[in-house]
This record gives sequence, C-alpha cells and structure tokens, in this order.
Amino acid sequence: MSRSVLVTGGSRGIGLATARAFAALGDKVAVAHWSTTPPDGFYAVKCDVRSTDSVREAVAGVVAEQGPVQVLVAGAGVTRDTLLMRMADDAWADVLDANLSGAWRVAREVVPGMVRARGGRLLFLSSVVGLLGSAGQANYAASKAGLVGLARSLARELGSRGITSNVVAPGFVDTDMTAVLTDEQRADIVARTPLGRTAQAEEVAAVLTFLASDAAAFITGAVVPVDGGLGMGH
Repeated sequence: MSRSVLVTGGSRGIGLATARAFAALGDKVAVAHWSTTPPDGFYAVKCDVRSTDSVREAVAGVVAEQGPVQVLVAGAGVTRDTLLMRMADDAWADVLDANLSGAWRVAREVVPGMVRARGGRLLFLSSVVGLLGSAGQANYAASKAGLVGLARSLARELGSRGITSNVVAPGFVDTDMTAVLTDEQRADIVARTPLGRTAQAEEVAAVLTFLASDAAAFITGAVVPVDGGLGMGH
C-alpha cells in the first residue's frame, strides 16, 4: 500500500537517496528543499525549516497533493564549522535552529495527522558527530545530539498512538557536505573507521526505509548507527 512520505533536505545526498528508495517501494514521496534545486521525479515543496509559517505551508501542500504524511524523514541540515573561541552567536543559533528546531517544527506539523490515523513513522537524521563530538563542530554536534532527546521524547509521547520515532546516525558518507573536506581529513576519518571506507548514501537510505517498514513496527526510541563502527559503544 502506497504511503505519503515527506523527506526534508531531500534534494541531494542522503535525503535524495532516501527519497529514491521510498519511491522505489511504490510510496508517494514529497521532497522539501530550500537553497538547492529540487530533483526531478518528485513532488517538491520549498520549505525553510527555520520558519513555522514556511513549514506549515509546505506540509499543507504535501497533504493536498498526496495525503497526510505517514512517514517523515527529517534530514534538512546545515554546517557552520569553526572553533569555539571563534564561533559567533549566529553561527551557533543558525545551526541549532535549522538542524534541531527545524526537525521539531516539521514533526509538530505532521504528528496531528499521524495521531488521527493512529500510526506513523518519525525518522530523524543525526550523525556520529552527535555521539562522539568533533573539534570545530560544537554547534553541529550539539544539534545532532539534540535530535536523540527529541526523538526519544516523542517515542514515549506518541507510542500509544502507534507512532514510532527513531534516529539514524550516519558516519562519513560520500555527499556534497563531506566533499569539502581535505584529503588529509578524509584519510583520518577512514583510518578511524573499522570498516576502512566511507559509506554511500544508499546504505543510509536502506536503514531509513527499514525503520519505516512493517518489519520495524516494534522499534522506537532507537539510535541506529550507520557509521562503519566509527562511533562504536555509543
């Protein structure tokens, strides 16, 4: 049975791979984008997750096009990396607002429909950095760690309504976001990854589609690493 799926940050990288994976299952997939060009083949909505009005308008458009959202993949995110002593207030606030508050805004907007349907899947895209920390990424790491608290609170709040809430924490994935790293930085991360390689976005998407499947109906409040062992033990 085809479901209504919304992927924020779905125009590239892990988000786009995830949108394609759900579409391959026969689901109706909407992609929310903001500063990037929307991909072909999907219903696209422009959405600034930092704005409540923008989120409401985008979700209303998705509901009108393909029905109430049954699966949310909250993947929109930004980075503004710098060392703590050089980090301006707006560099901290912007990253927390987009990555953490943005996920909260979208979840808040889609959950009423899930409650009425007595079922749904909330999926939050975190990062191994949120569990391990990373020098120069205090803002990004804090935002990604915050998603764990958000998802687990929603798991407790909404479980009786048949709604699951889970986190996927990727490691080093080949995307536009990681392409800006130097060869030395890439080599260092791969050297600390037990599997000795980077991940493909499709490998993360496969875990997200599993968590949205009937086979994962009894999984909620989980943090699932897809990091080649980089964050092992967290």
